Amino acid sequence: MTPARPRSLLVAVGGNALIRDGQRGTIAEQAENARATARPIASLVADGWRVVVTHGNGPQVGFILLRSEFVGDSAPVPQLSLDMCGADSQGGIGHILGNALLGELAEVGLLDRVACLLTHTVVAADDPAFRTPSKPIGPYFTVEQADAKRERAGWTMVEDAGRGYRRVVPSPRPLRIVETAQIRTLVESGYVVIAAGGGGIPVVERRPGAYEGVEAVIDKDLASALLASELGIPLLIISTGVDKVAVRFRRPDQRLLDQLTVSEARGYLDAGEFPAGSMGPKIQAAIMFLERGGSEVLIASPYRLAEAVAGDTGTRIVPDRAA
Repeated sequence: MTPARPRSLLVAVGGNALIRDGQRGTIAEQAENARATARPIASLVADGWRVVVTHGNGPQVGFILLRSEFVGDSAPVPQLSLDMCGADSQGGIGHILGNALLGELAEVGLLDRVACLLTHTVVAADDPAFRTPSKPIGPYFTVEQADAKRERAGWTMVEDAGRGYRRVVPSPRPLRIVETAQIRTLVESGYVVIAAGGGGIPVVERRPGAYEGVEAVIDKDLASALLASELGIPLLIISTGVDKVAVRFRRPDQRLLDQLTVSEARGYLDAGEFPAGSMGPKIQAAIMFLERGGSEVLIASPYRLAEAVAGDTGTRIVPDRAA
């Protein structure tokens, strides 16, 4: 009799899961939040799931950029490109989240079963996003500072929410995860793998197997959906700050959704129910994953993953044929 294939899932953890509202984002705060995030993941691993973990890095990349801004242009400290910021954040968050996972897994008798892999994501050099930067990053500037950044650094600056001017950068569509084969090998060997942090380090492939970092930020949910698809993982979990997806969000007639088909999700997305700055990218990633052959997407709180997998909370998105 052929042994059953181990159950596998990918869970995408939001960058804000490590820095909660009202916190400064100290390393101690991030470490404590990482333990709370790691606990339900470790519970799934103990229950027999093979798990890949991805994560956001928005607040952390903001900190990295601020360090450069505070020292100023005349200081003997090199300015970091966005691909280097992404690489730095993958290492830092990987250490914090990986250490938390190691501790939680040790509590259930699984020792040294975590691997964090520096991950590169290929994008197209001619992606239209490079012509129309749209993703705000980093601190706010005065109009005079913004003009100086445009002139000296060639940044694209836009006014943002009446609070000043911010740099906007391209957010191209992810095409391929360079380290997919390595991640697969680690997962099949029984390791919990942390990968594709912040959507992956953005690179373009100049010739087969030769990559060059680019100034961009990749959506971590789209990259997570791509990685799960490339690995053949059937279940994608996208964690968020609410227990379930809602339509008419925060209005008197708000309605929580237990399950959606791809067609229903696309309909709500087209109707504007899922804004680009919040639930929209998660729904887009879910649709992409399911259209590429995935079985199910679960959107749920990062602290209730085991309950969500058991069907007690969260919103499930399934292919039309599975409804």
